[in-house]
Amino acid sequence: MRYLRYLWLASVAFVFVILALANRGSVTLATLPDGLAQIPGMGVLALSAEVPLFAVLFGGVVLGLVLGLIWEWFREHKHRADSSRKTAEVNRLQRELKKAKGPQGDGGDDVLALLDKAS
Repeated sequence: MRYLRYLWLASVAFVFVILALANRGSVTLATLPDGLAQIPGMGVLALSAEVPLFAVLFGGVVLGLVLGLIWEWFREHKHRADSSRKTAEVNRLQRELKKAKGPQGDGGDDVLALLDKAS
């Protein structure tokens, strides 16, 4: 099974290398369109950079993965909180049970031990 995982990772890496080699051309990455950058006061936000196309593609994939992980972490918060509450309740009930049982007898009858404790 480990070898299948390595084979899968190697094929994904191979595909990424092929994509990077096929998309080496430079593209202009801008924060604002030209028309919006002409508005007074918006020029401060107008930044641009020449980057290879594969960097834009891989950056988009990484950004999507990070945003998806953050989204899922927030979405699953209620499940983690519920699990934490239930774990605390189980621990509390186990402590109560241990306290209620008290010290274990010498293997005698539990009914007689309860009657002796009651009188």
